[in-house]
Amino acid sequence: MAAESSTNAGECLQGNSGEVLEFTLEKEDYALDITIVREIVEMMPITVIPRAPAHIRGVINLRGEIVNIVNLNTFLNLPDRPITRDQKIIVLMAEVAGGNNVGIIVDTVSSVTEVSESQVDCMTERLAGNESRYIKGIINPGQETREGESRSLIIWLDIHKMFKDIERN
Repeated sequence: MAAESSTNAGECLQGNSGEVLEFTLEKEDYALDITIVREIVEMMPITVIPRAPAHIRGVINLRGEIVNIVNLNTFLNLPDRPITRDQKIIVLMAEVAGGNNVGIIVDTVSSVTEVSESQVDCMTERLAGNESRYIKGIINPGQETREGESRSLIIWLDIHKMFKDIERN
């Protein structure tokens, strides 16, 4: 199984290396392509939109722009939970969501990391299955923490696929 996923590492990486933004959600490490990130902002009041789809948490006013806040937990099949002041909003480039301003809520943002092809095992729909279709690949950082423990694997999300599915519905 690992051999099959490693052979298509270039497909999800788009070259020999790339940069990802690492963040946490529900105590797990995730990443997304840095090229789709517009900015990271502190949590602010979210206005709930009545009768909005389950994946829309609400909207925020970011310096005069209305930004739709997408509930990432819906797509990852994670339990919904209350928003806290410590969380962050990752605002994505408008072209990711068909020209709409969108942001996602995450628990913490840790770093921008360069990953190489050898660190990534890409997921295919055949391997990932329906529930994991928004996972682009698994990143093995291959580094140790300051305490000498191995770093956990990072789930690399395919945000483009997520928004294509939103547009279809």
